[in-house]
Amino acid sequence: MAARELYSQLQQLHELILKERECAKAFDMESLTLVTRAKEELLFSLEGVEEATDEVRALAETIRTENRRNAYLFWSTLRFVRESMTFLNGQVTQTAYGAGGSMVNTGSSGMVLAGRA
Repeated sequence: MAARELYSQLQQLHELILKERECAKAFDMESLTLVTRAKEELLFSLEGVEEATDEVRALAETIRTENRRNAYLFWSTLRFVRESMTFLNGQVTQTAYGAGGSMVNTGSSGMVLAGRA
């Protein structure tokens, strides 16, 4: 593969990574799925070159940085969702009293996930 062709593919990858972030920030899951598929296909088609130019290396470093930013965004969003679900499940846990008069948590009823109040 020629360095010029690799550079062109890396430019496409960079654009897809930026688009992926915008879709995630807008919660546009349909577009995010399409962009992610296109990104995967492009990644599988990439081949290295023996002698990469400084231009290719600089673009590859930019892509690495942007991809890490996206990974951090996805990771922190997932953490937020998990913490929110833990909090909400704690709010719907019903407390009962056992035979000895002590409080007993009955566990989560799954109402938050089921969409019932």
